[in-house]
Amino acid sequence: MTPARSVIVFDVNETLSDMSPMGERFREVGAPTEMAKLWFATLLRDGFALATSGDNGSFAAIGAGVLRGLLSGVELDRPLDAAVDHVMGGMKDLGVHPDVPEGIRALRTAGFRLVTLSNGSAQIAGKLFSDAGIRDEFESLLSVEVAPAWKPARGSYEYAAASTGTDPGSMLLVAVHPWDIHGAARAGLRTAWLNRTAGSYPPILRLRTSPFPP
Repeated sequence: MTPARSVIVFDVNETLSDMSPMGERFREVGAPTEMAKLWFATLLRDGFALATSGDNGSFAAIGAGVLRGLLSGVELDRPLDAAVDHVMGGMKDLGVHPDVPEGIRALRTAGFRLVTLSNGSAQIAGKLFSDAGIRDEFESLLSVEVAPAWKPARGSYEYAAASTGTDPGSMLLVAVHPWDIHGAARAGLRTAWLNRTAGSYPPILRLRTSPFPP
C-alpha cells in the first residue's frame, strides 16, 4: 500500500459525532426538540449560500445567527442571547457514535492515513475525539475555516488533498450526507456513503465507488 492511496477523509458532524443530544438543548431553553434538525439544515443552507457566492463563513457564527432567528418567535425560559449560548454550547459536549472508536482504530491499524474534513471547527473535532480516546488515530483534523469554501465546493476537497500531500483521486471520503458525497465525487475523490438512517441514496446525486486502495 502506498501513502498516496491510503488517505481516508471523514466528515465529522453526524458522520462521526452523534448530534441527537442537540434536541435536548433546545428543549432545555423552552423550544421544541425537533427544532434541532431545522436549525442544522438551515445552518448548512446558509453556509452553502456563502460558498456559492464566493464567501466563507464560520460554522459557529452562522449557527448562532440562524438560531437567533429561529428562537426569536419562541417563548423561552431565559433571555434570547443566553438561550443561543446554551444551545450552541451543546456542540462542545457531543460524543461519537458507538461504532466509531472501534472502526477508526481498525482502519488505523490496517495502515490507512486518517484525516477529517469538517464544515465545523477543528477545535470542536479535537475535543470530540479526545473525549472518545481516538484523537491520536487521526493524522490531521481539517476544517473549511481555512479552506477556500465550505463543502461541497470543489476547493474544500482540493484543500484536503493539498494538506495531506496527495491528489483527490487518491482519497476516499466517508460521510452520511449525500451532498458531501456528491461534492467529493465531483472533485475526483472516491466516496463511501455511511447510511445511519436506513434511508436511500438520492439517485440525482453522484456516488463514486471503486476499490480502495486500487
